[in-house]
Amino acid sequence: MTKKIAILPGDGIGPEIIHESLKVLSCLRDTHGVSLTWEVAPFGGAGYDAAKTPLPPDTLALCEQADAILLGAVGGPQYDTLPRELRPERGLLGLRASLDLFSNLRPAILFPQLASASSLKPDLVSGLDIMIVRELTGGIYFGQPRGIDQTDSGERRGYNTLVYTESEIQRIAISAFETAMRRQRRLCSVDKANVLEVSELWREIFVDTGKQYPDVELSHMYVDNASMQLVRAPKQFDVIATTNMFGDILSDTAAMLTGSIGMLPSASLNATGQGLYEPIHGSAPDIAGQGIANPLATLLSVAMMFRHSLDDNESAERIETAVSRVLDGGLRTADIAEGGASVSTQTMGDAVVRELAQL
Repeated sequence: MTKKIAILPGDGIGPEIIHESLKVLSCLRDTHGVSLTWEVAPFGGAGYDAAKTPLPPDTLALCEQADAILLGAVGGPQYDTLPRELRPERGLLGLRASLDLFSNLRPAILFPQLASASSLKPDLVSGLDIMIVRELTGGIYFGQPRGIDQTDSGERRGYNTLVYTESEIQRIAISAFETAMRRQRRLCSVDKANVLEVSELWREIFVDTGKQYPDVELSHMYVDNASMQLVRAPKQFDVIATTNMFGDILSDTAAMLTGSIGMLPSASLNATGQGLYEPIHGSAPDIAGQGIANPLATLLSVAMMFRHSLDDNESAERIETAVSRVLDGGLRTADIAEGGASVSTQTMGDAVVRELAQL
């Protein structure tokens, strides 16, 4: 059966890194016989430029009909003065909510070729392989009420609501336990149950859900301690499950343990397995158009897409092997060059495609 992919290049370096991913898709289709089609649509700032909304109706319809969605990045300083509801990031939140993409998988894997690029000592990070499961459609980013108003004294006040229902927590718990079952069967649930009632409920439901997974070792950690432990002894973790905001922060911390945020992919899944795949770095407007962005996080996101939404582990493994071989060959973009020679976005993408064609 032919799989359909919605391609959303987005803003900043997004079109550049997506261009390299299309080469990979073309190689899989033309060289390896993978049955694929894809269609490109505007999104984020590009969506606003095209249709005065960061999530145009036609783009949303395309995504709803696709088996998977591949996103570059969104955002740029030219959109900062727009009303909040029209900014590129609101399109991303809207897409997550519309497709109910509640489970965000963010791996932090250190390629052995890049051990010296980490900000931590190589012995602390060598062999690092963490999966962060972040709840993505609830919590403080979506809770109501929210806003900015004035108190009776005329002072401005900003407020957001942190709220989770039992069913929201239970489904992310199941996703986290299922993820742990496919790995080393160790799950650390991160919360702030010592001060937040919502975290008390979070912890209670994780404990209850854990009874269905007796083979998974469940532990709990407060988020402030977890942030410290990620830097002190990151290899103690296998799977980390946490809320939307905590996951946003911890996953970026974990990313830098691997040497560069430009190396890490992500997947956001709904209950049917449909997913949005994107690198965890941003749109990097400061380097957009210079041809120096690292495309590997996007290409590894494509690998996750084949594994989690397209049910094609063979293609996923081919992409990951091709990336590893290119790193073995010494090619580095500027973010992972450690002061040495670097190659362009296009050169890196072409090298991966050459390796992929031989697998």
